[in-house]
Amino acid sequence: MSDLSLALLMVLWISCCLQTDALPYINYLMACDDVKEPLLSGSVDPSHQFNEKKALKRRRYARNSSIPSMKIDLPEQNGVELLPNPDLISSKGLLNFRLIFIYFSIYIGVGTLCFFLMGNQIKGKKTNGILDAIYFCVVTMTTVGYGDLVPNSVLTKLLACIFVFTGMGLVGFVLSKAADYIVEKEEILLVKALYMHEKIGSAEIIKEVESNKARYKFLTTVTLLLVLVIVGTMFLYQVEELDFINAFYCVCATITTLGYGDESFSTEGGRLFAVFWILISTICLAQLFLYLAEIYTENRQRLHVKWALTRKLTTSDLEAADLDNDKVVSAAEFIVYKLKEMGKISEEDISVVMEGFKNLDVDQSGTLTAADLLLLESSQPQS
Repeated sequence: MSDLSLALLMVLWISCCLQTDALPYINYLMACDDVKEPLLSGSVDPSHQFNEKKALKRRRYARNSSIPSMKIDLPEQNGVELLPNPDLISSKGLLNFRLIFIYFSIYIGVGTLCFFLMGNQIKGKKTNGILDAIYFCVVTMTTVGYGDLVPNSVLTKLLACIFVFTGMGLVGFVLSKAADYIVEKEEILLVKALYMHEKIGSAEIIKEVESNKARYKFLTTVTLLLVLVIVGTMFLYQVEELDFINAFYCVCATITTLGYGDESFSTEGGRLFAVFWILISTICLAQLFLYLAEIYTENRQRLHVKWALTRKLTTSDLEAADLDNDKVVSAAEFIVYKLKEMGKISEEDISVVMEGFKNLDVDQSGTLTAADLLLLESSQPQS
């Protein structure tokens, strides 16, 4: 197997895992192999990537002199191609909010019906039967648990146990995914607001968002959370008639799901507001910590990559990078070695890709051709 083939396989593997465009890197590897340029002599310019993507107009062509061309359509957002996320994705490549709405409606609908029918088995301060049942569902699924409404029988306690676990799953795996999708959509607006006094085009905005995605998702969520805290505090102050400190205290106890229960939404209008506000604010805070952890991880990864690319090479490094043991390290071998050192791939990744390559390389020539594919098809039993 040639060094270039190995490197091409590794780049394709990484691009699938990271959901990035592999074409610029493949072109670069091909150039390195043809003219033997020094590795990493020039980095791939993100603006060049963007212009290349825009020029291709959402199509990728894989061409070979003996194999018919194949084209792949990818969804596009503001000129940038997006690979679909397998979670909650519709056939058109967009987040399936209809499915999310169905899940949420089933949870709220079944919960409301159950707790409404057993309203006499729930103790606490009540307002409206249906509204209290919806409010109890939301407080349960977000694990706020004020204690202003509590189950008072064996059956309602068992139902509460079931609904708290299903609600946590719904919030953790479905609603948080929808929140993440919405935050990504709002990133563009935030960047435009931050650079409103500067003359920058849409291409520069997209490049800025893509290069600092975690940072802008964090800033967007912080902004939204501050708005929710202010709105919640003012609502409790005006409608629930709490003093300002207690209103702010209740907001903090709610969004952190602390829920002491000494302050809560006790009026009919307050609980109607709480049904929406509690759900949004608790998910928002959870996403905030998620993005904060993502920023920390990305910063550590960038520092590690910088160290791997700038540190001085030793003789042992060259020996480790020499995959075919020919005492010479080619550009392709060096790329694979550095990708391993940066933590982008592992030895297991390489083994899996190599196994797939060996299965396709029917004639054991070390390269893949159309003849290999034909031999592979002819060797398979006819159905």
